[in-house]
Amino acid sequence: MTLHADTLSTLDEWKAPTATQEALRQAFLGFVAAREDACERSCEAGHITASAVVLDHAGERVLLTLHPRVGRWLQLGGHCEPSDTALAEAALREAAEESGISGLTIDTEPVHLDVHPITCSLGVPTRHFDVRFVAHAPAGAEPVRSAESDDLRWWPIAALPAGSEDLTELIAAAVEQA
Repeated sequence: MTLHADTLSTLDEWKAPTATQEALRQAFLGFVAAREDACERSCEAGHITASAVVLDHAGERVLLTLHPRVGRWLQLGGHCEPSDTALAEAALREAAEESGISGLTIDTEPVHLDVHPITCSLGVPTRHFDVRFVAHAPAGAEPVRSAESDDLRWWPIAALPAGSEDLTELIAAAVEQA
């Protein structure tokens, strides 16, 4: 199966938990169905990205990265690669690369969708159609910051960093799904 086909299947089968998420699911489906290149970074109209809310083994902390270009704490994730064949696997790959944690596992059902304007590696304004999953770290996992991050650390779910209020709904959904 191709990444494009897996993305359509994943979004088609997902039961959105709210009316807002259902509206986004329908918009994502329309976009991906209309564009064979929707999962490719080169798609200037926008492209699918895959991210993961990484929870610690006990489900009490979330791993966030201080994104260098955005300047805010975010969940781990990013662009799909040509070698990716499944959206959840792309999110897992990104989470493993950005966290340095081996042994992460991922729920293959999305937890949340988000679309946001951004100027990414294309150098032109575009949109990220972000499909978000929940990943679980093994007991005792210690993250190792990569060059893709200004900082990387565990945060108690009840005490997220200032400026991350927009992650509250996403993290609550991740904890509920976990």
